[in-house]
Amino acid sequence: MIRHAINAKGVLLKNHTKNMNIHEYQAKQILESYGVNTLPGEVAKTPEEAETVAQALNCNRYVVKAQIHAGGRGKGGGIKIANSPAEVKQHAETLLGMQLVTPQTGPEGKRVRKVLIAAAVEIEKEYYLAVLLDRETSQLTLIGSEEGGVNIEEVAAQTPEKIIRTQIDPAFGLTEFQAREFAYKLITDTSYRAIIPNATALILSLYNAFTECDCSLVEINPLAIITTDNKLDIVALDSKVNLDDNSLWRHPDIAEMRDPHEEDPSELEASESGLSYIRLDGDIGCMVNGAGLAMATMDIIKQNGGEPANFLDVGGGASVEAVAHAFRLILADENVKAVLVNIFGGIMKCDTIANGIVEAAKQVELNVPLVVRLEGTNVELGKQIIAESDLNVQQAEGLSEAAQLAVTAANTA
Repeated sequence: MIRHAINAKGVLLKNHTKNMNIHEYQAKQILESYGVNTLPGEVAKTPEEAETVAQALNCNRYVVKAQIHAGGRGKGGGIKIANSPAEVKQHAETLLGMQLVTPQTGPEGKRVRKVLIAAAVEIEKEYYLAVLLDRETSQLTLIGSEEGGVNIEEVAAQTPEKIIRTQIDPAFGLTEFQAREFAYKLITDTSYRAIIPNATALILSLYNAFTECDCSLVEINPLAIITTDNKLDIVALDSKVNLDDNSLWRHPDIAEMRDPHEEDPSELEASESGLSYIRLDGDIGCMVNGAGLAMATMDIIKQNGGEPANFLDVGGGASVEAVAHAFRLILADENVKAVLVNIFGGIMKCDTIANGIVEAAKQVELNVPLVVRLEGTNVELGKQIIAESDLNVQQAEGLSEAAQLAVTAANTA
């Protein structure tokens, strides 16, 4: 999953906060409900449905877009242009069921189960537009660029001067004059200035959708200027919406949009078990109690030259069974070369964690080095349980020592 944030220079960063992603057609539905201008289109699950949708649209040209939770679909062959409903059906037959590989899916790709059929238009100019969180200022930020239709990460890396941004004061929200000023900065070509009022309204609608739906990212790429009936118009051609998992209880209609086929199986399993787990790209498995301590553990692993394989917060009151389940989730990741357990016992007692580790070791084959750092309630009892087990465990006295041992173990595994 791609989870966006930006730094103060406008460079996009990865954000490991747990989000719920939705498909483009679902993002389109949400944005349309807030007044964002989009092109007519509907989703289809079969080639026959795709042809029926195209017939109802009755356009000169159509675009057929594979629906997966990843960007770069065009580069992977997941977006096709058709000149008739019959051709739409042919493209849908090709796309549906295929394993689509894009720059964001990895070599394994993602299976296409749905396609979006929409009207194809002639584009005058493309832009990038998003509302997201600047984690250095803790403020929502409007970010835009005249380099639309390409990966914004590439623009940030190669031509950062082409990115504009506006910080949004949380006390006032996005004001109309800010939106208008941003529109003027974004649309610099004077021949398109007639579209500024529409662009201003679209920006305000995008912000309202972000805040009222508790989003973590709302992105339009490309945002396009088109000509219809000899008049300029501005329209969201492709959109992406990520939502904060913690707020879904307020939005049951949006929660129903979750597609389990697009979820990481381990993350989905953890969610169903009440565990906070996010799979990452490293090789040191982490089991920690408390989100703040988990983030600190990941930071100190990186400071010592290692890479965390996951974020896993077992919570403050997990049972022995939950701890054992968390341990199994970590060991199920084939990339894990070492495991670091870092527990500060408060509500979660150290002996509970120790018993959970021992129980998990009985159920799964522990074939990687294990480093355990325990502090807090019942710490001596927890250490005793670990020491008296048959597990090959290195016990650390502090977090720095624990991280160093884990990194060394992973490097020599």
